[in-house]
Order: sequence, then C-alpha cells, then structure tokens
Amino acid sequence: MAIELTLMSRGYCHLCYDMEVALRPIAEEFGASVTVLDVDADPALEANYDELVPVLLHGDKQLCHYFLDEAKTREYLAGIR
Repeated sequence: MAIELTLMSRGYCHLCYDMEVALRPIAEEFGASVTVLDVDADPALEANYDELVPVLLHGDKQLCHYFLDEAKTREYLAGIR
C-alpha cells in the first residue's frame, strides 16, 4: 500500500519550506509520496488551513502543524505500514 502524505503550504512561508525539507528523508524511509498544496491557490484550503500552515496530513488525519514532529510522524507511518 502506497503512503500518500499531503503538506498544506504556501510559497512565502519559511516554516513550510523547513517542514518540506525535514520531511523528505522520512518520506523516503517509509516509501511515502508527498504532495505539496498551496493553500493560497484554493479558497477552501485557505479557509481551513490559513493560520495553521504548514500542516502535514495523511488523508484527513492531521499529523502535525507549524513544525514537523519527527517522532510522531515516524511512529504513525510505522503503524500504517
């Protein structure tokens, strides 16, 4: 089963960039793909995630926001493997 993660982000957000970079090795380790969505490109996404970005999701489950919680993310991904 392929693991598909979504990172809610915005282009000018340094926290978003930092989370994307920190997430790469974990995604590779677990064979996960990461789709980065710009919340500013979609009014519904902006309404839901505006002040929370970056937000890391697996489906509808929010794994973390603002900063990557590496331990929690690894634990979660190991559990769904």
